[in-house]
Amino acid sequence: MTFDALVLGAGIVGVSVAVHLQRRGMSVALVDRKSPGNETSFGNAGLIQREGVYPYAFPRDFGTLLRFARNRSTDVRYHPSAMGTVAPFLARYWYHSEPARHAAIARHYSTLIAHCVTEHRELIAASGAEHLLREGGWVKVFRTGAAMQAAQRDAQRWRDEYDVPFERLDASRLRDAEPSLTHALVGGLRYTASESVSDPGALVAAYARYFESLGGRVFTGDATSLQPHWSVRTEAGRIEGRRAVVALGPWADTVTRALGYRFPLAVKRGYHMHYRAQPGATLHQPVLDAEHGFLITPMTRGIRLTTGVELGLRDTPPTPVQLAAVEPLARETFPLGERVDPTPWLGRRPCTPDMKPIIGPAPDHRDLWFAFGHAHHGLTLGPVTGRLVAEMMTGETTIIDPSLFRAQRF
Repeated sequence: MTFDALVLGAGIVGVSVAVHLQRRGMSVALVDRKSPGNETSFGNAGLIQREGVYPYAFPRDFGTLLRFARNRSTDVRYHPSAMGTVAPFLARYWYHSEPARHAAIARHYSTLIAHCVTEHRELIAASGAEHLLREGGWVKVFRTGAAMQAAQRDAQRWRDEYDVPFERLDASRLRDAEPSLTHALVGGLRYTASESVSDPGALVAAYARYFESLGGRVFTGDATSLQPHWSVRTEAGRIEGRRAVVALGPWADTVTRALGYRFPLAVKRGYHMHYRAQPGATLHQPVLDAEHGFLITPMTRGIRLTTGVELGLRDTPPTPVQLAAVEPLARETFPLGERVDPTPWLGRRPCTPDMKPIIGPAPDHRDLWFAFGHAHHGLTLGPVTGRLVAEMMTGETTIIDPSLFRAQRF
């Protein structure tokens, strides 16, 4: 029951780290309280966002800030009772979102994003999960010409700076691509280099089965019981590792705080619900309503409707008011039928104020490694993060410069 590495967290990041370490000849134990892919990685929009070179910034224009402050926006809501706790994080997030700073962050962030599709494709092929992959990109749709023109300027900048392709769909081309969408839409932008999956949880589970086929072990256990140098409690008893990797997403700080680290982590909560499509209605790809902040996408279970951001504390009970607000708008956009799920699903995105994940060795502990804080792009960046961590841990030449994401920056 002693392993070369303990990987804590069986979401997309942790499973990807475990796969890459096991491939390199290590004996690896993957530990989580749930089976792989059944927490944050379960409920996202399924996007592999090659276009996501600029991480989502905090708005800085007065009009948007005023709209959010009223707490009636469909794309961002907040818990007033949590603001005293969350405010220091938001202040630092606002600071890093200044355009020049945001552009500098994008230069770092884009080095990871550049490999997101190729690294996923490699693991998809190895794990036999090709049936879950959907090519052809995804579409951002618009109700006003002004909003579409502003988004197109951003897309052109991403293309010019980072070679991210897109295509403009006028109303006619959008109806040809997605005939069941409302004709009130003026057009859309399709990010053609991006891809998506029809079941994110199933994808993570497929990667985990591949990990086990390589000889890796999956344990149900309590990651918060991690003790130097290094052991953790599981249902099979306490297991030990020569190294440990914290890949616990929004729960990472539960472990890191116990070890003396004070990272400025917060969560962006979000909800989803599945629906049947009304008879004859079809949806071929993920579609984001850019002006109302919701996304609909075809999934194995039905049409998944995902909400924007809810700012609050990680463990506060669900308050799916956003879902209630956007569901009528989603029904106007696409002919949704009845709900499939008994209750809305709640997920938590782990965020840092500079919008970059924390990847690399722990500053104050030997043989401890971090891989968390991926915010909206956990699914997108899981495989490339796994490869990067494994390369660092084994002394290989790394796929990108890992110093850009080191924990010491905090």
